[in-house]
Amino acid sequence: MRVLTGIQPSGDLHIGNYFGSIKQMVDAQKANDTFAFIANYHAMSSGNGGPRLAELTMQTATDFLALGIDPDKSTFWVQSDVKDVLELYWVLSAFTPMGLLERAHSYKDKTAKGIAANHSLFSYPVLMAADILLYSPDIVPVGKDQIQHVEIARDIAIKFNNEYGDIFKLPEFKIEENVATVPGTNGQKMSKSYNNTVNIFGEEKKQLKTIKKIVTEAIPLEEPKEYENCNVYNMAKLFLNENECRDLQERYKRGGEGHGHFKLYLHDVIWEYFKPYREKREYYASHQEEVREILNAGAQKTKEIASPMIEKIRSATGISY
Repeated sequence: MRVLTGIQPSGDLHIGNYFGSIKQMVDAQKANDTFAFIANYHAMSSGNGGPRLAELTMQTATDFLALGIDPDKSTFWVQSDVKDVLELYWVLSAFTPMGLLERAHSYKDKTAKGIAANHSLFSYPVLMAADILLYSPDIVPVGKDQIQHVEIARDIAIKFNNEYGDIFKLPEFKIEENVATVPGTNGQKMSKSYNNTVNIFGEEKKQLKTIKKIVTEAIPLEEPKEYENCNVYNMAKLFLNENECRDLQERYKRGGEGHGHFKLYLHDVIWEYFKPYREKREYYASHQEEVREILNAGAQKTKEIASPMIEKIRSATGISY
């Protein structure tokens, strides 16, 4: 079974990225034909470009490898290293009704948050469809906010297949219900756009300072506290097993501890969980040529799949003559 995912090189990775996408891909590569790419073309839709984009691309590659993407088990590459995706993006644009894009939640959400409206942002779902359909995955792991994009890819593929035959495989999305939407420090979905993230890598003091800013209810120290709707608990449970969750719930119900205690506990849990990943990241950060070699090898492997597919599409659409 082929599984595909991608992530934008938009800055420091946070635990929402990890549980919403990266962990699923790391787990999937144990038993699947896995494809993971860095979506640097997509990053340009939000105004990122220039030397900073190149820097962020390498940073994201380093982080992915540190967090468990294994180039011996996964095909790992940078989106822009396989140019066929842009040709397919244009071809698919001819099969994408305007109304389909106008209904896309992502465009509305991003422009509402102040990101400048432009064509690349508006047509983002078409490029994402090209990312998916070019490599014929069976499964695309996503967060809940990305389900619509996989559905759009399927809609476009069906329209194309109705015209030219069964060329594209129809992908299925997959979400992990309990971690698909990771809460941020303010209770909204964790996102850089909302400035509410807890980063995976970085200084310990800075991470603790961020965690201390998590929004909680003002309840006297001695009183019992609700854990169900507590942002600290809902973040902590992602890292805990069933018994550990139960123990933390009991601490909430007993009273005698404030949310500040639970924030310190959350920090300790997160810091310990990512300790081996920090050590692995230090290695890749000091061996950047090795990272580039891994990305180049992944791109070459990907081209072996993309080239026959794009030739089939050229033939079907009449681009080849």
